[in-house]
Amino acid sequence: MRLPYDQMEQEVVDLGKDIERLERQASIDAELATPTSQPLTNQPGQDGQETKTGRASDEYRKAMLQALRTNFRQVSNVLEEGVDTNGGYLVPEEYDRRLIDVLNEENIMRGLATTITTSGEHKINLAATKPAASWIEEGGALTFGDATFDQILMDAYKLHVAIKITEELLYDNAFGLESYIIDQFGKAIGNAEEDAFLNGDGKHKPTGLFTSAKVGVTTSSANISADDMINLVYSLKRPYRKNASFITNDQTLSALRKLKDNNNAYIWQPSYQAGEPDRLLGYTLHTSAYVPTIAAGKPVIAFGDYSYYNIGDRGSRSMQELKELFAGNGMIGYVMKERVDGKLVLPEAVQLLQMKGTAGA
Repeated sequence: MRLPYDQMEQEVVDLGKDIERLERQASIDAELATPTSQPLTNQPGQDGQETKTGRASDEYRKAMLQALRTNFRQVSNVLEEGVDTNGGYLVPEEYDRRLIDVLNEENIMRGLATTITTSGEHKINLAATKPAASWIEEGGALTFGDATFDQILMDAYKLHVAIKITEELLYDNAFGLESYIIDQFGKAIGNAEEDAFLNGDGKHKPTGLFTSAKVGVTTSSANISADDMINLVYSLKRPYRKNASFITNDQTLSALRKLKDNNNAYIWQPSYQAGEPDRLLGYTLHTSAYVPTIAAGKPVIAFGDYSYYNIGDRGSRSMQELKELFAGNGMIGYVMKERVDGKLVLPEAVQLLQMKGTAGA
């Protein structure tokens, strides 16, 4: 009678072993099913992008537009981080970058000069004198020369532009208010900057290129000759000629295009390749309406490496609303301000061509 019980006991033992084997197999299968890497759960195109905060955030930009359209009656807490003691609001970072884009298109000097952003008075160190080598006899005494240094200070001069906008225009959501304001401010500031960077006298404005560079050539007559242009090129030291270019205005350019060399060939070299600028004596030529026109005693052409002209931007631009000034006319005024300076830190890097005679003669 014990045989059936022995068989049943053996079957229980075998079943236990089967269960243990199946459990081990299930554990192995679960381990093999575990993913070896984390799945991508973020949105496409967001890899490596930091979340924008402060004035760079979309929330701040939208709040700024809402404040503009509501005559600053709806000011959210987002804008509080841009409030200054005089009631102005810092321009959102996206606005600031787009304004710089406009300046680059309107202002040739911003594309040629060296631009720096400063938080205070900026000092530029210059080598005033350099040590010189000298020959000595064997056993003779050494002679020592002093290497001295100088400094140029970049200040910050205030530039502003103000416009008036009708209330109807401001409240019209279909109108591109943002683009309109930035475009108008950008053009006005760009034009004022370029005039100062070229002609400024350094009194409450930047020091201009045509007021600080050295005169390399003075014409022998009331007209510019091909020899004058050749002399201008070689009045600039060879190291600066590597990155040199011309700056003049359209009136002078029309005279330059008619110049011929001794072989009766035009020295103007038009470009036959798209995107490649025209050249004069092998060098690129830029034009600006703010360069002085041809007149006795006036510098009319600059030639040099303009990376030695430094433009110092002090902080961020700010925009402010004029709340009550134009209220009776149904208009709203806005003012944008910036602080900037410009100086040619190495005058020998740029040479000028000056017309013969005395200015005003």
